[in-house]
Order: sequence, then C-alpha cells, then structure tokens
Amino acid sequence: MLERLIAEARAVGERAEVELTGLGEDAAARRCVDLLAEAGLLAWTVPAAFGGADAGELAGADEVSVRALCALRAELAAHSGILDVTFVMQGLGSYPLARAGSDELRARVMGVVARGERVAAFAVTEHGAGSSLGEVATKAVQTDGGWRLDGGKAFITNAGVADFFTLLARTGGEPGDGGQDGLTMFLVPADAPGLTVERFEVTAPHPIGDLSLDGVVVADDARLGDLGGGLALALATLARFRTSVAAAATGFARRALSESTAHLRSREQFGRPLATFQALRFELAEMDTRLEAARLLVEAAASAVDEGGPATAEVARAKLYATETASWICDRAVQHHGGLGVRRGTVVERLLREARALRIYEGTSEIQKLILAKELLSSSDA
Repeated sequence: MLERLIAEARAVGERAEVELTGLGEDAAARRCVDLLAEAGLLAWTVPAAFGGADAGELAGADEVSVRALCALRAELAAHSGILDVTFVMQGLGSYPLARAGSDELRARVMGVVARGERVAAFAVTEHGAGSSLGEVATKAVQTDGGWRLDGGKAFITNAGVADFFTLLARTGGEPGDGGQDGLTMFLVPADAPGLTVERFEVTAPHPIGDLSLDGVVVADDARLGDLGGGLALALATLARFRTSVAAAATGFARRALSESTAHLRSREQFGRPLATFQALRFELAEMDTRLEAARLLVEAAASAVDEGGPATAEVARAKLYATETASWICDRAVQHHGGLGVRRGTVVERLLREARALRIYEGTSEIQKLILAKELLSSSDA
C-alpha cells in the first residue's frame, strides 16, 4: 500500500513542479488542493470513518495513519514545499473535528475536506503563545446559544485561503496558568463577521498570516469536545502529525542529495568532474548516512504512533534529528553547487529555504530536546 501511495504522490509532485511555476502563493495553494484531490491523496488526511481513505492494517477506521502521512509527505516534499504543506494542513486543520466534533458537524465537514472542496487551517499559535500553549490569550465568552471570540492568532498557515479554522481559545483561567481546563477548541468559518486576516511573507512561500478576532460569534455546536478540553485536543493533534514533519524533512534532504550527486558528476573543475574529489565524496557519503538514519527514525516513530503507543521519545527523536539533518544536507548541496547554489530559483536554493522552517514549527528542536531529556530522566532504565 505504501509503495502505491509513494508512486501516486510522485506523479502529483512531477505535475506540480511544472504547473505551479509562475503562480502566486494563493493560486499555487489552490492548484495544489486540486491536484491532491484529483489523485485522492487528501483522503489520507481524514479517518476512514469520516469520509477519508481506508488505511487497512495501518490504522483504525477512526484514525489517520501516520505511516501513510509520512510516506506521502516524504515524496511530496521532494517535489514542492507548498504541495507538501497544502497536503498536511487538510489533516492538521480537520483532525480536531474528527476527534471531538459532533456527529452532525463531522458529517457536514469531514467529507468535503477529504475531497478538497473546503480548505482547512489549524489556529493555535499566538504572538505570546508558541511553544507554550498555556499562554493562549484569545478569549471565548459564552453568549445566548453560542460563543463570542476576541483576540488574535499568529503564523497561521492557509490564512487567506482557508474556509475554516480549528481554533484554540480561552474559556477559563488566565494566560500562563498552563492551559489545563481553561482552553477549548472551536470551528470558526473564515468568513465569520469580525474575523480579519493580515498576510505576510516567509522564507519559503506559502499562504500564511495573522488572524484578528473582534466579536466573532459561533454557535455552541461549533465547540469541539468538552469545555476546557482544548489543550489536550490541540496536543493530540500535534502528536498525531508531528512525525510527518520529520518525513517531509527527509523528502527535502533526499532531493538535495540527488541534486548534489548529479551536479558533482557533471560539473568539472581543474580538468575533471567534481565527483572525483575525495573531500566531496566524503561529504556525499555522510549526507547519505545521515539521511538513512533520519528515515529509520521516522519509520520507527510512525509505526509506534500507528500502533497506539505513547511514542513520545520516538517522535521527539525523529522530529529533532530529521529536521536538523535536512538543513545540514540542503546546506551542503548549496555549497556543492557554488554560485549556482545561492541563485534564486535553483532547486537547492529552494530546498534550503523550505527545510529551514521545519526546525521551528510543530515544536522547535529545542523543545524536542527537552521532551526527549524528560523521557530519559523519568525512565526507570535511565
């Protein structure tokens, strides 16, 4: 099954490399949705029970298979960063709904997400609440039959193209209290009165921006899960999808290694191919070894999550090592290309920009180190 998915993702990626050329961020994102939907790949971001793909032995009907996500992201990322992020955002943005939405809400929304008819976004981060979601300050106050939301969200991928946001807001307590029992998630339509988007640009182009909520009103059935259960729901979403960030990193790194290998074979200096220089051969060998180690860590983490284990250490290792390794491999690929490596628009230059963000979002490298150290120190075997 995974080999078939990889082949399907490769076909979509090859089309995307041609069809996205020259498109702006929004147009590219929407074309990515169409390409992924036409191939049936977006269905893998939604559990089978709610209109998604049947993962068979990889995951239960009410879960998204992490192994499938990783196989797809590793291939999609090798071709296009925006294709990869468009794919995963359908899952990140809809998973809280799949996990905790009402039957009616899931029936109304999940199928259209799987078919690419609606674009999802995940809105938890704020300028004062990144790695520490207990600092979330956006407020949700109960009104007659619904909730009023006021505040802001920052660095929200798909802002400006999303049809809805699964959004974390404070329903009790105060920022800095850890967020336990004080945060709740809501489904917020992108066209809700009082919601505005301010776009900005980042290193690797894709739709992203800040949200402002000024008296945004949603019905009570837009609440996802129990009152006060939002932090656990947001963390469960991140836990399910974090390993796939590491998989995307291996995709960027694999493409960079391939580009380096081809360039060193064809480019000549001092009358002979660069590939004949021992120092560059040594670097290729190390790039390959680190990439294979990253792949194995991703495979171990994805299997552990799919099998239902806590997998905390496995996921932290994979996220930390794969993302750091991808940046290093992409950097070496730029170096191998010399001046061409920093020319805007070359493949390795793009890969270096796209790989860099992975060390920050869905838990920085430093956070992964803290998580892993905590696991080691609390282990009875440590």
